[in-house]
Amino acid sequence: MNEALSTIENIMNMSDCLFDNSQVNTAINKMSQSINHDLKDLNPVVISVMNGGLVFAGQLLTQLNFPLRVDYCHATRYRGKLEGTELHWKVMPQFDLRGQNILLLDDIYDEGHTLMAIIESLKAQQVSRIDTAILVNKIHDRKADPEYTPDYVGLEVPDRYVFGYGMDYKEFWRNAPGIFAVKQE
Repeated sequence: MNEALSTIENIMNMSDCLFDNSQVNTAINKMSQSINHDLKDLNPVVISVMNGGLVFAGQLLTQLNFPLRVDYCHATRYRGKLEGTELHWKVMPQFDLRGQNILLLDDIYDEGHTLMAIIESLKAQQVSRIDTAILVNKIHDRKADPEYTPDYVGLEVPDRYVFGYGMDYKEFWRNAPGIFAVKQE
């Protein structure tokens, strides 16, 4: 086994569990209650940002109790790396979004460059309304738009590299049953 694969396999042992599966599920449940209350009459198109938003969207969608349609988009800045670079669009939403109410789901609000670019793209399609639900908000002062706050946030994490519940470590461990932070050295 090469050293890189060994590190990836052992990253769980080299990380701190910030939130276990139960705590994440409780946060998603609480978010769903707020979203059900606020958006019940809007019949939104729910758009998951891939790949990170996949696990979160799957958990949240089953708890939303109003009519909705589901779509996705795929935009990335990381491409398997630990730091983001320029935005790369892979897939745009497939529905005609003009005049639609949108609920945008993503795994993490870190610096927000990807999220802001997706929001701008949706606005250009003349949507009626955009609400954002983010599983994890990373606390730091490097946000792309310091004035922006997601509408729904499940959990807040410190300024560390986190993975699990859709967030990856070098494209692995999106399936980790909790939210983990790589130990600081």
